[in-house]
Amino acid sequence: MGSRGKVAIVTGGGSGIGRAVALALAREGFSVVVAGRRREPLEATVAEGAASGGELLAVPADVTDPASVRALFARTREAFGRLDLLFNNAGQGAPAVPLEDLTYEQWRSVVDTNLTGAFLCTQEAFRIMKSQVPRGGRIINNGSISAHAPRPDSAPYTASKHGITGLTKSTALDGRRYDIACGQIDIGNAATEMTQRMAAGVPQADGRLAPEPTMDLEHVARAVVYMATLPLEANVQFMTVMATKMPFVGRG
Repeated sequence: MGSRGKVAIVTGGGSGIGRAVALALAREGFSVVVAGRRREPLEATVAEGAASGGELLAVPADVTDPASVRALFARTREAFGRLDLLFNNAGQGAPAVPLEDLTYEQWRSVVDTNLTGAFLCTQEAFRIMKSQVPRGGRIINNGSISAHAPRPDSAPYTASKHGITGLTKSTALDGRRYDIACGQIDIGNAATEMTQRMAAGVPQADGRLAPEPTMDLEHVARAVVYMATLPLEANVQFMTVMATKMPFVGRG
């Protein structure tokens, strides 16, 4: 199924998984709006995609701010007339400190970005997708291995990603009446700036520090493209893509 003429929004599109997915969608024929807090990384993503013939647009946005989210989706509809895909990817973690030492502000920052931000974007996507012609679209949420099993000292991140799973299920159910499909991709140890530290060792459940393997980011991008290019009559509800030898199965 061709994707030329389809429109996607990728949040957190200035680096890491978001950038890789935005570029892969552009190569697939999507017009891609890349959103994030800082303009410079977004423009770098746009420039890289444009060099390969892609159509991308940078829109600075803060997913924790309802007015900023509304402006992002309004700008997308103004530029391209519709929305076919939302990749809820923007996210952050908190310092790896004992649960009892986390501040209220640190908890709120993670939950507001990872969970409330995805909800706000999903609301705006529904408003466009249910009223456009042809009707419908697809939402893909970036979960995590932490949507299944935590790392030590990761309560805010793990709680937010478990919340994403509930949001995915509710979105899939509530979207049926509007031909809106929703699925979740849970990613384990993709090689990004955030996972560079894994080569030197990261805390394990038994208190040890141990190095963990990573996988090339392009495998994640290809997986999202597969999910994104299915016809709306089909949906990947949940997909886990991970470094084969990472300690997830049996973690703890």
